Amino acid sequence: MSLSLDKAFGIYAQSLSLRAHRAELLANNIANADTPNYKAVDIDFKTALANAGSGQLPMATSNSQHIQTVSGNDARYDVRYRVPLQPALDGNTVDTQIEQAEFSRNAVQHQSSLTFLNGRINGILLAIKGQ
Repeated sequence: MSLSLDKAFGIYAQSLSLRAHRAELLANNIANADTPNYKAVDIDFKTALANAGSGQLPMATSNSQHIQTVSGNDARYDVRYRVPLQPALDGNTVDTQIEQAEFSRNAVQHQSSLTFLNGRINGILLAIKGQ
């Protein structure tokens, strides 16, 4: 009987990858809060995770001759500009309060995914040891 780690870990491994990438985007938004004409970006986590679970992860390319550098098992994300509630006069669309709240929410969800994944790993270890 073979053990498929992808099936054993479920969606949690892909969730961690998505959360880590989203944390980078949100941190960049916060770091560029005072940069003129900086446009805040984010990913639609629900859509990206749904695509990751279904295996439908099209990589966006601007030219048909671009090489697909990400393997089919790696997650790909569709980064979108955040619609500002009230853009600044200098063209910056970062709202630091929203970005900090989203960063905190993402951090909590990242930690919960780690906790679930850790539980799965512990369960597999118990099964292997026969306890």
